Amino acid sequence: MLIIGLVLSVFGIGFFCWVLFILAVYALPFVAGLTAGLAAYHSGAGIPGAITVAIIAGGVTLTIGQIAFATVRSPLIRAAIGLLYAVPAAIAGYNGTLGFAQMGIPSEVWRVAFAVIGAVAVGGTAWARMALFVPPEEGRRIAGGPATHRLAGAARQG
Repeated sequence: MLIIGLVLSVFGIGFFCWVLFILAVYALPFVAGLTAGLAAYHSGAGIPGAITVAIIAGGVTLTIGQIAFATVRSPLIRAAIGLLYAVPAAIAGYNGTLGFAQMGIPSEVWRVAFAVIGAVAVGGTAWARMALFVPPEEGRRIAGGPATHRLAGAARQG
């Protein structure tokens, strides 16, 4: 019975780490949806209406951010949009990792070190998920495409 409890505890902690990681990556849309849902609930929409508003607001926030990140050509504006999503995710990753570290690590220095690693991992993942929606530049060739170097043309000619 003790072994079953230990195994289930490990799987339970792993599940909560996974859920925390997913929610931390989508911190900005989650908070936007939560805020809109609470506002709808307090205005008299009821629980089903508040849940519907929360899902729509979170989805719209994520979609608008991804579209804006993908369509803007300026690297400075793209970086600002990416940071708008990555910084809240990094803060959530730091706090979540610190919470888990406080359960099993007695040293304060090591807790903070693991929390910083968690913040970097979650913030980097949020940034990468935003960057997934960026189309390749028109002048760039995709791997496996025809070569555009001068030497490749010279080699073909003789």
